Amino acid sequence: MYKRSKGANGTGRVGGHDTAGLLPLPRGAAGGLTSAEVARRTGRGEVNDMPSRSGRTVGDVVRANFCTRINAIIGVLLVVALIVGPLHDALFGVVILANTLIGVVLEMRAKRTLDRLAAVGEARPTVRRDGRALTLAPAHIVLGDVVELGPGDRIVVDGTVLEAKGLEVDASLLTGEAEPVLKRPGDDVMSGSFVVSGSGAFVARRVGRATRAARLAEEAHRRTLVTSELRDGINTLITYVTYALVPVGIVLFLGQLGAGDGGVSEAARRTIAGIVPMVPEGLVLLTAVVFAAGAVRLGKRDCLVQELPAIEGLARVDTVCLDKTGTLTETSMDVSVVHEIEQGVRVGDVLGALGALDDRPEAGMRAVIDAYPAPKGWTEKESVPFSAARRWGGATLTDAAGTTVTWLLGAADALLAPGHSVLVAVDAYGERGLRVLLLARCSLPLSEVLAAPERGPYATAPVALVVIAQRVREEAPAALRYFAEQGVETKVISGDNALSVGAVARGLDLPGGDRHLDARQLPDEPSQLSDVVADHAVFGRVSPHRKLDIVTALRSRGRTVAMMGDGVNDVLALKAADVAVCMGTGSPAARAEAQIVLLDDDFSSLPSVVAEGRRVIGNIEGVAHLFLTKTTYSALLAVLVVLVDVPYPFLPRQLTLIGALTIGIPAFVLALAPNTVRPQGHFVRRVLRFAVPCGVVTALATMGSYAVAHAVYDGDREAAASAAALTLFLVGLCVLSIVARPRTWWRVLLVLAMTLCFAVVQLVPSLRTFFQLELVGTAAPCAAVGIAVVAGALLESAWRIARRGSVDAAERDLSGGGVLR
Repeated sequence: MYKRSKGANGTGRVGGHDTAGLLPLPRGAAGGLTSAEVARRTGRGEVNDMPSRSGRTVGDVVRANFCTRINAIIGVLLVVALIVGPLHDALFGVVILANTLIGVVLEMRAKRTLDRLAAVGEARPTVRRDGRALTLAPAHIVLGDVVELGPGDRIVVDGTVLEAKGLEVDASLLTGEAEPVLKRPGDDVMSGSFVVSGSGAFVARRVGRATRAARLAEEAHRRTLVTSELRDGINTLITYVTYALVPVGIVLFLGQLGAGDGGVSEAARRTIAGIVPMVPEGLVLLTAVVFAAGAVRLGKRDCLVQELPAIEGLARVDTVCLDKTGTLTETSMDVSVVHEIEQGVRVGDVLGALGALDDRPEAGMRAVIDAYPAPKGWTEKESVPFSAARRWGGATLTDAAGTTVTWLLGAADALLAPGHSVLVAVDAYGERGLRVLLLARCSLPLSEVLAAPERGPYATAPVALVVIAQRVREEAPAALRYFAEQGVETKVISGDNALSVGAVARGLDLPGGDRHLDARQLPDEPSQLSDVVADHAVFGRVSPHRKLDIVTALRSRGRTVAMMGDGVNDVLALKAADVAVCMGTGSPAARAEAQIVLLDDDFSSLPSVVAEGRRVIGNIEGVAHLFLTKTTYSALLAVLVVLVDVPYPFLPRQLTLIGALTIGIPAFVLALAPNTVRPQGHFVRRVLRFAVPCGVVTALATMGSYAVAHAVYDGDREAAASAAALTLFLVGLCVLSIVARPRTWWRVLLVLAMTLCFAVVQLVPSLRTFFQLELVGTAAPCAAVGIAVVAGALLESAWRIARRGSVDAAERDLSGGGVLR
């Protein structure tokens, strides 16, 4: 034993145990490094310097916002505009710079929030130094440190095992081999693996970027772990636009050379005016802003979003898989009653002795420890820690009288042969929602039971049933109702008795809570497994591998699955799910695999994450409608002026103004607005179904207005362009009013504010002169307004058709057995 000191968090507890009263450890390897050795190794840079998973570095954020394909295109056009035209026509460059700076500021704010939350939820391994045990951040571990291990611990550096007591390590996240491996002194352990059962310590041999986990993390950094339809769709749209820019720009430039009389400079200026609006410059920016703002909002609710696209992913989820203990019920439990089967056994002393051997007790054993203190005079000869895979643990103990007995404690159906009479009593307790542990005497040595586990049930004699009451989380019923109302199916998968899990589910009014199944009865054939999993809502006696099978089976049916768990037995399923969610008090291994961590253990926060995801999806889709409508009408206007062989009607500054009032400013407001619309799939198709017809109507209306005004003003291009600009603004305003639905007071006020801003430009002489927007007379302006009204009616029809198509597609999804996604 050794003395434990206060850790970096200032507490006097390590791993959930009191740290006072423990004796100092002798000097040497087992006692860890000295402070002087740590200082020397830190000075040499032999520290576990790892990038934070919570977000990008400051440099990454700045580069991601400035060094983009969009900014490169805009930058080239800006340079050309500064060379060939007046400074007024380079106004679009200032707007892009301002937008990018806003994006950097907002994303940095989100990064600070995520880093703060990540520090709170970070796993803090126990490290021995100067003969004491300290809890440290992983980044403070140095080469040669002695790191302690216990159940659920995630191994954060590579090393060599120094001590081992039933130490089983699962490296499936690194190697793909799902079977835990028993580790002995001298064996290697790799960062990224986690402890399934037992305890021990190892010496750090590789730290920082030299570790196995660091190399894998660098590979993972080049790919996103969470699928984002929004990100992929926007990248696809940007690619389409980029391919279209070059040919359209060349054709427009050549057309302007022939149609105008200002030479190359004027042709270049008019080409820039036609090309700049085609670039959806704010779309990528606002996507990052919306995700970042969502992370900040969730951070205020103590939700750590370790991968931003997970916000979107959870909003698209149609199936949520929940572990019972720690999610629906609290991790703390109470021993309700001990049902003695064999008389004359001091059950309390046996339970106290077994509990004293467990350094990292699971919830059931913690209840036993709290109820029964360790007896005096008992010694341990051999022990096996509890394992979720075995579902039992045990020890060979010698009591104060010198009698040696092997005791096992765990699930009754794992320790008794099928059909045993005691199992009837166990089921009776389970139907009341109670958890039951069996205390049994074993006639075989522990080593033989481990070597041939099938012999265990026939070599045990039941001694007592330890009945444990579970505390249901107060927030669980409301969260389950929310998912049911949103059409999200909930499935409970637990290692406990199926009857007990089903009783808890029924008590929470879980839809389908009466359809429970023992996971040991699940078929192995994939198609049959998929059907059975779909037909049941509650599963008990689920091993870690079966949890993985259930999640995989659901995904094979086209489901989008969120897995919520907090134990080491949930890690494989968390890894396989579309979105992984973990409680803040979950095991370090589970928290490391989760994209979303509920730091305050509040299950009711999960609906907030779903709602935030819906806000993200709905708002980005609305913003995309605006930007892609502008891209469409800009491209079509460029083609039309070439076909009719006329100069491009607008100057860059005019389109900058119209774009800012109908798209840029409103998009920022709408991107952060509340939105509860249920997500649907096919993002690119849905956006184009709206944007292309709207863009076509806008371009035709604008060119029609220009033609009418050109005739009215007898060829005065500047006056005709002002009338066409009025039509373009009004039609753009119609598109904005459609995207900004439903018509709440603030959305109406937003449209009116943009209208007022355009009116101010017309009424203030200096602004009117700056933008060269001079409406002359009444005939052409009235015609421009009339054309805009007709175009608005056509836009309304296009919107209704697009909306009807979306509803039809959703109904087809539902009729096919799926859900809206």
